[in-house]
Amino acid sequence: MTDEAINELAGTGIFRLRWGGVIRKGQCRKGTSLPKLNVIGKTDLGLVRPGNEDYIHLDETNMVFAVCDGMGGHQAGEIAAMTAAQALQTTFSAYAKGILDDPSLSLGRTLPYSADLLIKSIRLANRTVAGEAARNAELSGMGTTVVAVSFEADVMSVAHVGDSRAYRVDEDQLVPLTNDHSWVAEMQRTHHLSEIEASQLIGRNVITRALGVKNVVEVDLRILKVKPGDIFLLCSDGLCGYADDDDIFAVAREARQDINRMANDLIQMANDRGGADNVSVIVIEVLEAAESPLPEVEPMTFPVETDIQQTAEDEWLGRFSVRSVEAHEQVAPEPKAPPSKKVLFGILLVFAVLAAIIIFLATK
Repeated sequence: MTDEAINELAGTGIFRLRWGGVIRKGQCRKGTSLPKLNVIGKTDLGLVRPGNEDYIHLDETNMVFAVCDGMGGHQAGEIAAMTAAQALQTTFSAYAKGILDDPSLSLGRTLPYSADLLIKSIRLANRTVAGEAARNAELSGMGTTVVAVSFEADVMSVAHVGDSRAYRVDEDQLVPLTNDHSWVAEMQRTHHLSEIEASQLIGRNVITRALGVKNVVEVDLRILKVKPGDIFLLCSDGLCGYADDDDIFAVAREARQDINRMANDLIQMANDRGGADNVSVIVIEVLEAAESPLPEVEPMTFPVETDIQQTAEDEWLGRFSVRSVEAHEQVAPEPKAPPSKKVLFGILLVFAVLAAIIIFLATK
């Protein structure tokens, strides 16, 4: 399927499959090799919602993958999720070096370049969504969750805001890699509630952190070592909100040898349970990963940006806007020159000959 066909289909809000396939080896910053991955991403409308507010981002060139779950109504939610994904794409594809080297955006600690850029890209995505909502009254209140991963050598960085999740699918268990930023998750952590007790709480869908709600945002990050054979799952709450971890693992385990089937089966399970929400999944299988000295990093939260960082982010977003305008400008086609006198004479001559033939035949 061509990019044009995919984008046209995405615009319907019914189904998006932006990319799925094998990612080839490449090179990243300072010569660090990229792993080889097999990646499948799918999203489905579900059986109840009139539109799809989920958006999956698969950037095989920079090895960045994300699930965004928009909120604020069909149009606003869809725009929020898509806007966030586009900000990730622009950051990694067009301005990576400048953003990494900008001292005003420093995170205050040393991280692998892909993790550093992932945090900064999510912050920029947050300001982009918030700015769009502020400029357009029809989009006021929109926002989106995001769970995103980036790869470098033999490490995977996982960053998230909201209640979309990341898991590692081991042979014997499903390992959560994120903690939901939601009211019910906070209640579970602070009051030690079980899954059953938490499922009975009112307000399960209230999230405590999202992109676009404010101009600044806290972002959670962890960095994991990866090895060939590892399988990771990213999903929106259209899946994990209607199936517990044991249910998700049972389906994933049966399809472990075929990640395309795994993605399809997980979406089917969500729809079999009523399909009350849009559901999106990205399944990532590590095929090769070169060993490196890059370390794992335990889960941590990056606080909201300082005033200096916000000013620098606004300057970068100004460049984003210029790039967007330039990308969408279309040069008007040059007007066609009128036919020459010789061409017109030739056309008239042909018509005259045809008329003569018709008259001759009619008088026979």
